[in-house]
Amino acid sequence: MVEITCRAVVMDIEGTTSAARHVSDVLFPYARSQMRDWLLDHQAQPATAAAIDAAASLLGVDRVDLDAVANGLAGWIDADVKAAPLKTLQGLIWEQGYARGELTSHIFDDVPPALIAWRAAGLLLVIYSSGSVTAQQALFANADQGDLNLLIDANFDLTTAGPKFEAHSYEQIAELLEIPARDLLFLSDVQAELDAASEAGWQTVGLLRLGESQATASQEPNVSTFGDLVIHLV
Repeated sequence: MVEITCRAVVMDIEGTTSAARHVSDVLFPYARSQMRDWLLDHQAQPATAAAIDAAASLLGVDRVDLDAVANGLAGWIDADVKAAPLKTLQGLIWEQGYARGELTSHIFDDVPPALIAWRAAGLLLVIYSSGSVTAQQALFANADQGDLNLLIDANFDLTTAGPKFEAHSYEQIAELLEIPARDLLFLSDVQAELDAASEAGWQTVGLLRLGESQATASQEPNVSTFGDLVIHLV
């Protein structure tokens, strides 16, 4: 059991609130299979058009060659590249997949009761993921336990905060939330992310979930479920 005093709990998704295998085995393949058709069908829509422009620039291909853009994006999916235009497009595709009933969500069973308890205690609850805010909200809206977005106060991604391995990203979130770094808690299963948050002055706790890859170090305060955390409001 780990006891923490803070004002806000900021959570990673993959390996923390949700199984990494759901992302890698369900969400990524779905986005890959739908990418070319999505680009063709939505290329005139602002969010998709901007993502195409950004992806084409990074890939070094002509933005009108949608086959080349789609192939490049597929390669990024296979390599799990944390590129903002890819994350934007994945989020839009997943949102449609949930709406069509073609995708299911996954949230660990211990997460909802913890969120309810922490919110009742007056804590601010925040999601920070490499996946776009659209993707985050689609995942939480379609949880088996109901629409968990109702428990979340703010969402951050690569475009609104920055890369998760950089301390500056956590400084940016603290500034936007208007909360001192010492009063922020970050939960993640990735040591490099925990290190970046710690460098920015945050409190951190690593997740060592059964069946998930163990990326956190032994010296980090660790828990295996959200139920192992006792969090008090400052």
